[in-house]
Amino acid sequence: MDRVHIIGGGLAGSEAAWQLGRRGIPVRLSEMRGGGGATAAHQGDGLAELVCSNSFRSDDHEHNAVGLLHHEMRGLDSLVMRAAAEAQVPAGSALAVDRDVFSKAVERELRALPGVEIVRERVDALPVAGPTIVATGPLTAEALAQSIVAATGSDRLAFFDAIAPIVHRDSVDMDVCWMAARWDKGGKDYINCPMTQEQYRAFHQGLLDGEKTEFREWEADTPYFEGCMPIEVMAARGIDTLRYGPMKPVGLDNPHWATPEFPAGRWPHAVVQLRQDNALGTLWNMVGFQTKLKHAEQVRLFRTIPGLENAEFARLGGLHRNTFLNSPLVLDRQLRLKAAPHIRFAGQVTGCEGYVESAAVGLLAGLMVAEQLAGRDWTTPPRTTAMGALLAHITGDAEAETYQPMNVNFGLFPPLPDVAKKSRKLAYTDRAKVDFAHWATTAKPVETAA
Repeated sequence: MDRVHIIGGGLAGSEAAWQLGRRGIPVRLSEMRGGGGATAAHQGDGLAELVCSNSFRSDDHEHNAVGLLHHEMRGLDSLVMRAAAEAQVPAGSALAVDRDVFSKAVERELRALPGVEIVRERVDALPVAGPTIVATGPLTAEALAQSIVAATGSDRLAFFDAIAPIVHRDSVDMDVCWMAARWDKGGKDYINCPMTQEQYRAFHQGLLDGEKTEFREWEADTPYFEGCMPIEVMAARGIDTLRYGPMKPVGLDNPHWATPEFPAGRWPHAVVQLRQDNALGTLWNMVGFQTKLKHAEQVRLFRTIPGLENAEFARLGGLHRNTFLNSPLVLDRQLRLKAAPHIRFAGQVTGCEGYVESAAVGLLAGLMVAEQLAGRDWTTPPRTTAMGALLAHITGDAEAETYQPMNVNFGLFPPLPDVAKKSRKLAYTDRAKVDFAHWATTAKPVETAA
């Protein structure tokens, strides 16, 4: 049987290797970190390292598209979902993980498969033959990126992705902050730092005035992805933009302010939330605080946040350039490179956005190759499912001229115009689950090896 070469050991590459290895298909998984390659954002060389956040977002499979995607991936024995269950930390209705536990679980499971060979090496050019999955992600090395450009015959696209800071839990002043989830849903899983109007306005001005990372000439016109916008870029859009985004106070009653001194109510004017980042609960990340402020400026400004006056940072925010294909132009409906069909692309390099979306596309790429090697035709999941909607978007449904990275969302699903708006999300997920179950039964992916 042909050995499949997977380039990139992130979430997508690891998921694809798992799906193939579990089916007895030999795999060479090439990861450049630890083999002469590095990126500007990764901290180590573990497989499936989580860079920007430790959250896989909502786990609500009835009312949320990403929660539905979790549900579908679990139904296909996803390695990422399996490792996430092992590494889970409290995060209300979201699914968040301990980064180190998660990465180690992924690598352990892959090393336990006898047909999966993990090689620490940098691949500088697309293979000329043999089944290949390129899952190098948004930090694709320059030499390989140039090889991809040469093969696609079109320019690559890029955007900036910013990383949020992480705070040591024992440096947070809990006499000022308090634990709660919004509207008390999911338990007391977030640390909340309250701001008065005066404090918020001073902080907002500090974001506008703060010294920021300078762009290189070739980066100056690169757009940001809306779902990972630096906080100072959001601040520049208006005085209250942050109060309707990552700093919104609604649903967060501050028990420290429950006195007659605050007759207008107990909601602060704005709130900074911290979410648990590791299983021990010692590290907490600043939710939505991706930033391109210089490090010294981050420390100075973020310590003006009530409760974080003495904050110690395990990691400060950063900024890196992401690379992705204009997939509607260069890939076919099975993620194959039109100019070289033996090569499939998977993960964020295809223009999907988000950890779970990246892993889901890797999972699908693995199944596609498995079916191909078994001599069977691939049956695409229906567009009514989360996987089908995401796959359709990146392989042709999106407008190529304006193609930008996209999270899974109900806007990608075929509409349900006759359903009342308040019931529509549940109707989307109910329809998806029925169609997904039927597809999973009738498509009959290659049986998992014993």
